[in-house]
Amino acid sequence: MGSLSIWHWLIVLLVVVMIFGTKKLRNMGSDLGGAVKGFKDGMKDGASADAPTATGPNAQVTGNATADKSTIDVEARQKS
Repeated sequence: MGSLSIWHWLIVLLVVVMIFGTKKLRNMGSDLGGAVKGFKDGMKDGASADAPTATGPNAQVTGNATADKSTIDVEARQKS
């Protein structure tokens, strides 16, 4: 009993269309597509929100001419 042939899949498709109808299948397809699109948009928004910004408290100051004069550039070193 190997894999199903194309005729088996066509019969299954015909039975599904007869049970649910084309309108309901179309609605389910559009709902599924909308959910996938929403998920992808959410993943893009989450990835951009997780990206570090240069204005955060852990921002590194390196040769910025507009930096505040009271900023001190220091390197942390381990005790030996």
